[in-house]
Amino acid sequence: MTRPTSRVRHHVRRAMSTAAAAVAVLGALSAQPAHAAAPQVPVFRDGFGLTQVAGGSVAHSDTDFTLTVTTAEVAGPHRIRVFLPSGYAADPDRRWPVTYFLHGGPGTVDDAAAVPALRSDDMITVVPDGGRKGWYADWVMQNTALGAANWETFHLEQVVPFIDANLRTRPDRAHRAVSGLSMGGSGALHYAEARPDLFGHVAALSGGLDFSMAEVRATVLATELNLPGVWCAISSAAPGTCAGYGPYVDSDAIFGSPYPIFDDRVWKAYDPASPTNLARLADTGITLYTGDNDLIESHTARASHTVKSRLDRLGIGNRLVDYGNGASLDPACNGTHSYTCWAPAFADWVPRVTAAFAAAP
Repeated sequence: MTRPTSRVRHHVRRAMSTAAAAVAVLGALSAQPAHAAAPQVPVFRDGFGLTQVAGGSVAHSDTDFTLTVTTAEVAGPHRIRVFLPSGYAADPDRRWPVTYFLHGGPGTVDDAAAVPALRSDDMITVVPDGGRKGWYADWVMQNTALGAANWETFHLEQVVPFIDANLRTRPDRAHRAVSGLSMGGSGALHYAEARPDLFGHVAALSGGLDFSMAEVRATVLATELNLPGVWCAISSAAPGTCAGYGPYVDSDAIFGSPYPIFDDRVWKAYDPASPTNLARLADTGITLYTGDNDLIESHTARASHTVKSRLDRLGIGNRLVDYGNGASLDPACNGTHSYTCWAPAFADWVPRVTAAFAAAP
């Protein structure tokens, strides 16, 4: 056999060295973790009067996404933000309880990001747009600068069944809660009263619950007339983002005339603090939270105590947490109308409501 020349041996060694290097590189690449796949929004089907806006879905993570929908009930596109439990995808046979979170005014669905407790592994959280001044009501006037404004119908007759049809929920009142803060606190208590068949649990945080109070009616008027002033400065909106309550609308737009001397029957019919409406909560888990350490909280504390007194007289179980200056709730809370208190209040409530969900048949 002829022995290879030195030049041939050199090229063989070089080829072998190059191949070995390539194998080493491929091995190193295969050992590296693959890039995480982009988060995906679950596929939703239109229905119940809701139509999804093309390109309007945003996936913040695998368990946090936002849909954009339109409806004839409320003018303009509106967002719905959803937080799923971390185990939602991994357990396709499991159904989950749902909590609806109603933001304050002039807030948005993204305000929920300031409440870590809402990202619970024990429930789905749904945050529907409530408008900068929607007040969770079907407005008396539908021809204002904002157009159609049937917020209550949008949420209760469209969003709730839409969520139940597209996500693996437990669609009964024992496994569904409604919660909210400030404007959303009033809305949460009203929704629980208006539809006790839908909601078995309610939490109202710093809500303007008593519509007989002049201060509460003045707050609604300030939002209608877009007079931010002190209301906006200490509202639920994130610091530096409060730009008012949107276009001016008539002072009678939402609930009709606020003055008893005229005709305030819509205010009285809606009033979350009225004994007639509170009596509808006989089989509902009720929790109220409030501080009393700024202008607005002094009024929400008064309204919350009125609601508790009336519930007690009706023999309806309830829990009121009046944390005053905030010291009893959390070191970061100073008893003001802000997320520094609402976030720990939700951290107190969410484990309680999820325990109630778990105990329900």
